[in-house]
Amino acid sequence: MRNKSVAVLDIRSSEICAAVGERGVNNTFIIKSKYSCAYDGFADGELIDVNSFNAAVQEVVRSTLAAAGDRIIRFFIGIPGEFLKLRVTDDAVTFASQQRIKYQHMDAVANMSQPQDGDGFSVIDSSVVYYVLSDKRRVIDPVGCVSDSLRARISWFLCKDSFAECVRIAFRPFERIEKLRFIPSALAQSCYLFEPQIRDSYTALLDIGYMSSTYSVACGNGLVFSQPFSVGVGHIAVLLMDELNIPFDVASQFLSRVNLNAKERLTSIQEIKYSDKVYSFSTAALRDIIREGMDGICEIIEECRQSFGEKDMSGKPLYITGEGVKIIRGTAEHFANRLECGVEVISPKVPYYDKPKFSSLFSLLDAALGDD
Repeated sequence: MRNKSVAVLDIRSSEICAAVGERGVNNTFIIKSKYSCAYDGFADGELIDVNSFNAAVQEVVRSTLAAAGDRIIRFFIGIPGEFLKLRVTDDAVTFASQQRIKYQHMDAVANMSQPQDGDGFSVIDSSVVYYVLSDKRRVIDPVGCVSDSLRARISWFLCKDSFAECVRIAFRPFERIEKLRFIPSALAQSCYLFEPQIRDSYTALLDIGYMSSTYSVACGNGLVFSQPFSVGVGHIAVLLMDELNIPFDVASQFLSRVNLNAKERLTSIQEIKYSDKVYSFSTAALRDIIREGMDGICEIIEECRQSFGEKDMSGKPLYITGEGVKIIRGTAEHFANRLECGVEVISPKVPYYDKPKFSSLFSLLDAALGDD
């Protein structure tokens, strides 16, 4: 594999995507191959069907490898929040006298801070939120600074062992893949989507998926809070299905037909033809059910904000991304009204891929290209 070419696997709650890419000009990307496949997904920290997962992974990886034409020996795997635990440590090493900070000092504080594997989870990655010197200065890179102590706040990410093993099993047919590198998707997104000056303070990101979503708070170069929950826009389709007694596929189509902020006539009707049958409902009735489902997501977001006791996030803007953002028109505005805060949709600044549903994929590509 050429040095500037990387292969990534983006695992979403309803679809898996594999891609091979390179860095382009002006920090853009060159996509050499990309394949996606739907599967049964996951919820509550478990794959719904392991066989469905294996088949989807193998299909997209096989297609991507065949199209890439490179000798790929390493894959970067994005780990969803459902299969992660976040541990944030805050430890320090002290010195007998002031001295210039070196890399070995950074290694020392990291080694003493690393949490132990256990309870079915193992450390897969870490990222330093920030360092603090003895004069209370907070820095991202302390090398060369003079201090008689070095304190480090570090985000540690532990992956569920059973899920990691499922990934490894899915890759067994590809004998030329020698190494799998696990990357926390939420961390990759925060580092790629937010400029460093935005991450300098506490910044909230909501990744809305089809069956699962993750609320995270970024600070510095790490995460200080991350809470997944098994609710996404697919659950709103289920709500429509149950309330209106219609097939799930029909309910899914109705989701994109309604604009939560539009003011149609009271007589406005939405119709969908499916299997030679026409399903017809008033736009107002559809909107009321969809709003009910959206309000449920807002309640969970508020619970996440309250659970993060380190900083009051109620007055800070909420950034939203993921494939669930654009399915229902007016999502950002509805969240803003219900949560009483600014809500901004964020996505990759990449031509043709500047949509929220591609955020996790391009965040993984960016993290993989920056990996040593």
